Amino acid sequence: MIKEIEEKVLIALDEIRPFLEKDGGDISLDSISDNKIVNVKLHGTCVGCKVNQMTLKLGVETIIKRYVPHIEKVNSV
Repeated sequence: MIKEIEEKVLIALDEIRPFLEKDGGDISLDSISDNKIVNVKLHGTCVGCKVNQMTLKLGVETIIKRYVPHIEKVNSV
């Protein structure tokens, strides 16, 4: 089950990655807690971006939940 969730989250991250890379950023999966909370690491320009939390919630979290509906939250670590 955990491997399935991880694979789906990675597919979701691959979907959003081109948009982040276009602006000089990137994202990687750090961990999945209790099969409900996804922890990601932002890289490049995403780290210091003023709107990275908006991107995280409205972009990354939305796409991840499309692939794995039971995910409750996405955090940047």
